[in-house]
Amino acid sequence: MDAKKRAAALAGVYAHMKTSEEAHARHMEEQAKTAGIKESASRMLTGHAPNVWGMAGRQSLMQANTMMQLRMFR
Repeated sequence: MDAKKRAAALAGVYAHMKTSEEAHARHMEEQAKTAGIKESASRMLTGHAPNVWGMAGRQSLMQANTMMQLRMFR
């Protein structure tokens, strides 16, 4: 049963990330249209997507480092 819960949680996270990336792409396309840019939004979005998991891990490590510097762990 635990494996089913884990699989459901991972599927939910994946769906959330995919939905937010699609929303961001739509937002960028709308901005390109309203700004009067003649270049298509698809050309603007050819760069690499941000590494969400990497940023979250880095943020967690930095927060732990700050807590150790403030001597919260004793």
